Amino acid sequence: MKKPDYHILVCNSFRMAGDAQGYCNKSGAVDMIQYLMEECDDRGMDVTISTTGCLNVCSQGPIMVVHPHNLWYGGITEEKIDEILDALEEGEAVEEYLITD
Repeated sequence: MKKPDYHILVCNSFRMAGDAQGYCNKSGAVDMIQYLMEECDDRGMDVTISTTGCLNVCSQGPIMVVHPHNLWYGGITEEKIDEILDALEEGEAVEEYLITD
């Protein structure tokens, strides 16, 4: 298997009990995952997208993490996804959406 250029994690608020009940899920993370997949495909980006359990930063959700750069983005919307993907294609980050140093 060829390793993808990027692995994007999207919090979907799954908890130990297995129910998606947190802020990211209630804020439309599932729809954002579909949008992100379609947008990456349209751009021809080599990306694997995965949902995660709660990433424990609910106050800043929905959360998206881009590896291998370890970029943690918060308050994700479809518009922000477009900007983040534009930046990735340029080898950059969108500093104003980062929630980590």
